[in-house]
Amino acid sequence: MLWVVVAVGLAIAEVFTGTFVLIMLSAGALAAAAAAAVGGALWAQGLVFAVVSALALVLVRPAVKRRLDQSGAGADMGLAAIEGSTGTVLERVGADHGLVKVEGELWQARSFDGTEVYEPGERVRVLEVKGATAIVWRD
Repeated sequence: MLWVVVAVGLAIAEVFTGTFVLIMLSAGALAAAAAAAVGGALWAQGLVFAVVSALALVLVRPAVKRRLDQSGAGADMGLAAIEGSTGTVLERVGADHGLVKVEGELWQARSFDGTEVYEPGERVRVLEVKGATAIVWRD
């Protein structure tokens, strides 16, 4: 029963750290509890705890962190997500005015160098965003 208490305590502590280390140790404690349930000696329980915890830390933790990093922190948000995207010109884009559709959203647009003019239907790439205006260049 002691291993289950340790496992629950480690799992609760993991909530406050978010490092995925304590939860891996919790898995080891649960495995040790299973070893105790089938009548394993204390040294065998400790060995099961150590082996399962080590394997979880080496094999499972990196995969979980990689998965979470791909879906969360590394993803561009806001204006950074728009910059570099391609769009379609809806209204003629020149030095002073224009309208493009980028990823389903309508953006006021201006040509990057001011001399280029893009006609409706042309594909453009957003180079940067200034305020609510997309600065675009021919894609």
